[in-house]
Amino acid sequence: MLALQGDVREHLRMLEGAGANAVKVRRPSDLGGIDGIVLPGGESTTMHKLAVAFEVFEPLRRRVREGLPAFGTCAGMIMLADRIENGVTGQETFGGLDVTVRRNAFGRQVDSFEADVDCTEFLPAGSEGAPYFHALFIRAPWVEKVGADVDVLARVASGPALGRIVAVRHGHLLATSFHPEITGDDRIHRYFVDVVRSLAG
Repeated sequence: MLALQGDVREHLRMLEGAGANAVKVRRPSDLGGIDGIVLPGGESTTMHKLAVAFEVFEPLRRRVREGLPAFGTCAGMIMLADRIENGVTGQETFGGLDVTVRRNAFGRQVDSFEADVDCTEFLPAGSEGAPYFHALFIRAPWVEKVGADVDVLARVASGPALGRIVAVRHGHLLATSFHPEITGDDRIHRYFVDVVRSLAG
């Protein structure tokens, strides 16, 4: 769990509930022995600056590109993307996810909203049997373009953002526009833990 900024505590709770032995990563030495990493929501430009300041940016970028499973939510999605629209000059990412994301695509903080997303491609039904995930979007990006090897896992199922791509997977990389860590629904975290176990095994 990259623990420089963002929803660290919430992700740790979800990961531990999904059966993972979750640890905080702040320094290059913390990368030793981990089988996967979560990049939380927060602010992508701040996350980049802090990762550089703590000297973890380049080592983590190298690990991700060498195949370390990673799950990015909101700002974490931006940090995994190969291309950013509406980014800040000089902003760098860990990369590896062959997508174009639009930063702050859904608007400002005051435009935060909730919506069901259709996750039938990769998640089991929830407690009520519905094939949807009730998602929270906070200054969220969306995916504008995906590469040929990227799987679209979820789209917004209703409202003015109907059909927008909000969850993708590219091999060992998983990303969502929304914040599953603050919903109480751990199905996406369990999915990522299963991905990590399958690739490690």
